[in-house]
Amino acid sequence: MTDVTIDDFFKLDIRCGTVTDAQPFPEARRPAIKLVVDFGDGIGTRKSSAQITELYEPEQLVGRKVMAVVNFPPRQIGPFMSEVLVLGFPDAQGRIVLASPGDDVPNGSRLA
Repeated sequence: MTDVTIDDFFKLDIRCGTVTDAQPFPEARRPAIKLVVDFGDGIGTRKSSAQITELYEPEQLVGRKVMAVVNFPPRQIGPFMSEVLVLGFPDAQGRIVLASPGDDVPNGSRLA
């Protein structure tokens, strides 16, 4: 692990948003779900591809609060352009569990 400064940390723009749409992504090399996340005024909606199929079905995700890095450059994933990196943690079996705030916070809230 490499040490970073607080200035390095503040370069990341991590925001809370609400999933407004989730669809299977069968074209992905590894099983994934296409997400549309609403980050509120100022950022708006952004798309992401997430390898979370082991624990989540697309219909379970709509309305769920998630956290994402919103200031990475877009990344082409097959035929899909991913605009944000939705965050998660591997559980004991290596399945990704989505990161979300413990309490309800407004869309667009920045991790402080």
